[in-house]
Amino acid sequence: MEFSILVDSFYKMESTRKRLELTQFLVELFEKTPIEIISKIVYLIQGKLRPDFEGIELGVAERIAMRSISKSSGIPIKKIETEYRKGGDLGHAASIILEQKTQTTFLVEDITVERVYETLFKIAKLEGPHSQDMKMKYISSLLNDASPLEANYILKLLLGTLRLGVAENTMMDALAIAFSGDKDNRKILQHAYNVSSDLGKVAETIAIDGIEEIKKFKIILFNPIRPMLADRIKSEEEAIEKMGNAFAAEYKLDGERVQLHIEGEKMELFSRSLENISSYYPDIIEKIPKNIQVDNIIVEAEIVAINENTGKFLPFQELMHRRRKYKIEKAVTQYPITVNFFDILYCNGKSCLELNYKDRRRKLEESVKEDNFAKYIPMSIVTNKNEIEDFMENSINSGSEGLMLKLLDKPYQAGSRGSHWLKLKREYQNELGDSLDLVVIGGFFGKGRRTGSYGTLLLATYDEDEDVFTSICKVGTGFTDEDLDQLYQMLNPKVTIKKNPRIISEMKADVWFEPELVIEVVASEITLSPIHKAAMDKIRKETGLALRFPKFTGKIRVEKAVEDASTNEEIIALYKGQKKVAHDKNLM
Repeated sequence: MEFSILVDSFYKMESTRKRLELTQFLVELFEKTPIEIISKIVYLIQGKLRPDFEGIELGVAERIAMRSISKSSGIPIKKIETEYRKGGDLGHAASIILEQKTQTTFLVEDITVERVYETLFKIAKLEGPHSQDMKMKYISSLLNDASPLEANYILKLLLGTLRLGVAENTMMDALAIAFSGDKDNRKILQHAYNVSSDLGKVAETIAIDGIEEIKKFKIILFNPIRPMLADRIKSEEEAIEKMGNAFAAEYKLDGERVQLHIEGEKMELFSRSLENISSYYPDIIEKIPKNIQVDNIIVEAEIVAINENTGKFLPFQELMHRRRKYKIEKAVTQYPITVNFFDILYCNGKSCLELNYKDRRRKLEESVKEDNFAKYIPMSIVTNKNEIEDFMENSINSGSEGLMLKLLDKPYQAGSRGSHWLKLKREYQNELGDSLDLVVIGGFFGKGRRTGSYGTLLLATYDEDEDVFTSICKVGTGFTDEDLDQLYQMLNPKVTIKKNPRIISEMKADVWFEPELVIEVVASEITLSPIHKAAMDKIRKETGLALRFPKFTGKIRVEKAVEDASTNEEIIALYKGQKKVAHDKNLM
């Protein structure tokens, strides 16, 4: 398949923010794509080469890319740097530079999707002392034969700066239409994606074998399952109202949620966002297989840092010291942990997703042996407000942050958020009564002691219906100097000159970021806003919702995907809840 066909689709998708248009462009592209390379097309649209859990990254530095452009074009690096600084987009700079190309290539090979993909894959696999020179050689070979527009997108793929605004849901809509003729089949594709976490494989299966084969998708050991998520509530009364007379309450630990895949001595560990994080926890890889009483298993657990003297849980920030590439052995000693199991998804070759909570908990306790390192998350069946309050007090006293409440008779809904699971966190000293996980979408440069960093951040909620991120507040309080420095280091690589199409904000930031980072904030209340776009038109026409007096809690939620951030539906529920409280107080 000619790479120019894919490039033409990239160009169209970059030019719109409308989901229907994006879907149509994708359908047209999929219909032109040979089925044997459909998975490659899907990965490239996502700006990747393989599913996230395989951990294949290109790792091409801007300097290597510029040297490659210079080698291919015959134009000095300084001139390339000047062009790059004008717009902040090296791909666009490359297209302009290559139009001025001074070198002539006599033998030009066709640029195909297959060639680009295979070359990128070779680059991703390169290691060792001469790898940078080899990367430059491979990049130059593509640029020598590429048109200026093709070079633009080759560079964007290499640098991870492809900004199409195409989310997974939009991709599945398009696949359903292109290969089954029915958008409603998206639900079947969604299930297949939830149990495989591999959209390329889903695309390949429906393109080659049709929708009936998609229905047969099963869990595969060492391919992570997309996790089930919980709605939030504010009170014990609301819990009873939504869940009925008897349900499970578990401690809500302040740690890192992980999925453990184990067969014999082989074990891999996946984060909530499906990244393979086995290397950060060698103690878990060494110890946990000895606790497993079955042949193979997929279980979920919360890794929590502990105080070895008191046995109490420590805050999430302590656990983040484990996220190191080097000196892992020292971190294992300095920051001890426990692994706290709470669910089982697969056992002895069979899915456990269809089992209800009670049966899954029983099977978990039959399959995993407890000791000082491996434990079950404390659980109790509660039937009234007093029992919830007592269990909440025990949870807080142990160092946890609240409760997870779960219906006893419901299955595990992979990749879904819903009322089968609810989270009840301890009340903060504010009217809102809960923290929110918000997506960082923009930044404002600091002044005074904050010069050289972002002094204020623009934050957004996730709109599940439209698959976009809607602005809800600016936050500039609660940051220590260390926080600001850490956030600057994390956000700077995500700066983009052009606002991502999935960001909906009337407020203009000094810089825009790719929506990839989640932080936790608290606030005094939620108010109506003519400026911010969260829940626009849901409460009042031409009005959204905003946070009043937001404050950063100190938690950077690196383990959370942006689609797991607080949703507009949650914000609406919190807004209505605070209005009800105010109304009840007025009646007293």
